[in-house]
Order: sequence, then C-alpha cells, then structure tokens
Amino acid sequence: MNLQQRKELLLELGNYMLDNDEQWQSAKQKAFAENNWFIPEFVELSVKNIAENFLQLQPLQSLILRYHIPEENPSPKRIGIVMAGNIPLVGFHDLLCVFLSGNIAVVKPSSKDEVLIKYLIEKLTKWNSEVKEFIFISERIPNCDAYIATGSNNSSRYFEYYFKKYPSIIRKNRTSVAVLNGKESKQDLEKLADDVYQYFGLGCRNVTKIYVPKEYDFVPLLEAFKKYNHLIDCNKYKNNYDYNLAIHILNNRYYMTNGSILLVEDEQLFSPISQLHYQHYSDETELKNQLRQNENIQCIVSKDEIDFGEAQCPGICDYADGVDTMNFLMQLN
Repeated sequence: MNLQQRKELLLELGNYMLDNDEQWQSAKQKAFAENNWFIPEFVELSVKNIAENFLQLQPLQSLILRYHIPEENPSPKRIGIVMAGNIPLVGFHDLLCVFLSGNIAVVKPSSKDEVLIKYLIEKLTKWNSEVKEFIFISERIPNCDAYIATGSNNSSRYFEYYFKKYPSIIRKNRTSVAVLNGKESKQDLEKLADDVYQYFGLGCRNVTKIYVPKEYDFVPLLEAFKKYNHLIDCNKYKNNYDYNLAIHILNNRYYMTNGSILLVEDEQLFSPISQLHYQHYSDETELKNQLRQNENIQCIVSKDEIDFGEAQCPGICDYADGVDTMNFLMQLN
C-alpha cells in the first residue's frame, strides 16, 4: 500500500466519521455503555475534532510535505502503540502517524476505549484488505522495533523499564492552565468553560488551574461556567462533585461553586474531577515564563497563547507532551 492509497483511506475515514451511518452510531452508543465517562456529547466532540482537524486533505497533505513522507516505505518498522483511555479516541493520532508514515502499527487499546478504535480499524480493513498488514490489534506487543506508550506517571515507569532497549516515546500525566487578566469578555469565559469542562476535565489539554490577578472578580466566571451545569446530571461526575464538596465542608475549607464545579485556591496544577484550582499572580510576564518551562503543562490558555475555547481542538502537528511523533517515526527509517 503506497502513500496515496493510505491518504485516500484516511480521507474516506474522515468523511465516514462525520456521517450518520447506523453501525457507526451503534458503535458510539456501545462505547458509552461500556464507559459512562464517554457521554454522547463528548464522543461526538472527539469524532468531529479528529475528522475535521486531522482527516481532511489540507492537514494530511501538510503533514506529508512537512516530513517528506515517501510514496513507498521500503523498510517499515513495527511500532507498538499502548493507548490511553481517558478521552474518546485519544490514541488515534498515534495510529494516524504510524499508518501514514508507512510503518506497521501494533495497537494495544485501553480497556476504557476499545470500542471506537477497534471499530474504525475494522472499517479501514473492510475498505482495503491490505490494511491488515499495517494495523494489528493485540493485547501483547512484544518484538516491536519501537514503542509509543501513553499512561500515568506510575505506568510510565513500567513502560520505561520494559521498553528501555527500544526507541520509544513514553508519555506521562500532563495538564493545562489558563492565565486571566480580568478583562475577559463573557464570550471568552464561556469558551474557557469548554477548556475546563469538556471530557469532564480528564484530558491533558483540559484546564485544571487558572491564574488570576489579585482582587479578581470570580462571579462572571462562575456565571459563564453555568453553560455546563447539565453535566451534574451525569452520575459519575456528580459523585465526584458531591465527594469533593463534602471534603471541603468537613475540613471547613473555603470554596466557591455554581452548582457544577468547585473553585478552590490551591497551588497544585492537577485538580480532581469537578474541581478547578486558582492562584493569584502579580506579574503576568514572569508567570508565563515560568509556566512555559513546566514540563507538566501541555497548554497555556490566554489571549496571547492558545485562545479560549481552543485547547481541545489540536491541529495535526500539535503533539502530546510536545514530542514530535512523526519526526520520531521518520528517524527510525
């Protein structure tokens, strides 16, 4: 299978993912049934972002030209992909890069996100039987030439041990932050709500902490965030909200809430589900310089960084952990 064929298959997949095919709809419903964090609203969001930002002619062609991907790969490598399952189809970008580069993907899906990735791989294979020579699904992925593994800080230590003899990309926990100056419009704050609430805050591109100037007025922010008050109707999310609320009440800790999120002053970057941390700053320039050097931060959302509402819409060259996956693959060849 040459590059043109692979590109055409990915374009067809992008169109299909935006379609209302009955089997595709059933697969998405099954994904929610097996993992209740994958509510239809967020499954559709992930599907739309992948189909529109990755699987269109312009982004695919730009990737091909940027990395000078050859028409034929004379010596394809077996790439083991250990996928995460925190948000729907979170491992798809790794699969795309391996497949488009002409290498062989040996995929170990997360038990939390098996349905969608398996369905899309089966669909590609149905359209072109040669795909089965380039993409395999396996619970065990030994004897690969290189590995891409995504997990927690704890699991990353195991990955580093098991894959230490091989070229690898090992991803750990990351999160995102926002820097506000108090001059944001209502629309800005509503878009920031997308960055905070989408996928219940489980993604590395979710904002889990905001930095605000002293004397910041939180009322407009909490009002704007009511855009996502419907999430409190999701049992898994509400259980987290109720638990964290109870902890703060028992500990007599100050908090603010709009009924769907807890706003708590805390120095920690990572916040529990249903909670958003905040911290005051005095010098915005100095703060941003410090944040850019923090390896735990995936995105900085602000007026002059990633704009409000755009954190969950990465482009095809916006790589997780800032590690260039396609360059890694091309260097293997």
